[in-house]
Amino acid sequence: MKATNIGVIGCGYWGPNLLRNFAENEGAQLRWICDIDEDRLTSMSRRYPMAQTTADYRVLVSDPALDAVAVVTPVATHFIIAKELLRAGKHVLLEKPFTATAREAEELIDLAERNGRTLMVDHTFIYTGAVRKMKEIVSRGELGDLLYFDSVRINLGLFQRDINVLWDLAPHDLSIMDYLIERQPQAISALGSSHIERGIENIAYLVMLFPDEFIAHFHFNWLAPVKIRRTMIAGSGKMILYDDIEPTEKVRVYDKGVTANRVSDREAAYQTLVSYRTGDVWAPKLDSTEALRYVVKEFLDSIREARKPLTDGYAGLRVVRLLEAAQQSMKNGGQAVILADTAQATPA
Repeated sequence: MKATNIGVIGCGYWGPNLLRNFAENEGAQLRWICDIDEDRLTSMSRRYPMAQTTADYRVLVSDPALDAVAVVTPVATHFIIAKELLRAGKHVLLEKPFTATAREAEELIDLAERNGRTLMVDHTFIYTGAVRKMKEIVSRGELGDLLYFDSVRINLGLFQRDINVLWDLAPHDLSIMDYLIERQPQAISALGSSHIERGIENIAYLVMLFPDEFIAHFHFNWLAPVKIRRTMIAGSGKMILYDDIEPTEKVRVYDKGVTANRVSDREAAYQTLVSYRTGDVWAPKLDSTEALRYVVKEFLDSIREARKPLTDGYAGLRVVRLLEAAQQSMKNGGQAVILADTAQATPA
């Protein structure tokens, strides 16, 4: 099997992790490392001497021997870099958030499809053993009718200068929700505050309403004394608690719930309306393989097999649309934003 020649643009916080996983994958040949910081390039060059280095991403664009590129740069640069790469016939893996606007995402998807290139977004949590196990449980219908999704992702820092806490942290949880429940909200309301730098919200609360009674709530915060990454998914039959900080039992399934009883006696209704069910709690065995290993494998496999990756451009677009709507709501003091028909965010 011929190895795919890979380039990575951006060696800041996340880029080195992708470089390591590409270097360890037999299906990849690391050809280029790109960053505007010469010290980072020197450091990466010592680790991966087989790769060439450059401070100009256009060198990668013009290299005919380069097959694919991972773009791990600030979101404001994603569109222009990916656009040039796709036009040059390269396959592209974009770091989250996918793009700065939905319109940019739509243009990249169209360009990738017209050129027959793979376009993928690095929604890393989709590839974790915990989220994949949760997907199995939800897909089997073990939870029953889904009732709500509640997520908290808070910590102290890291403060960003180019994006707010919503665009920094929300892509993780929005992509998890999108993957698990496979439905789109009809309205979004969000509130946020800027305590450190004017105009850059460091705390945000987000609520999504769906056509049925399903509801989703999110809390994002850069200014918390503790680090919490916790998600609850409740169904009519069972409920899941996902705690990413938990070292071993990250996913727990609770056989708990309530049952509403129909009664004819109005005076007795208060005592008999709801009955509670409490059963076992179990922690399923999870795959502990590093999620990025699967991200890289999925990218390379989708290129080789000429198929859409699990987290394709449409997955990135759906999340960006939600981020845009939430940002608009925050700007308007929490006023609900009614979403247009989201069918276009999924390929036919």
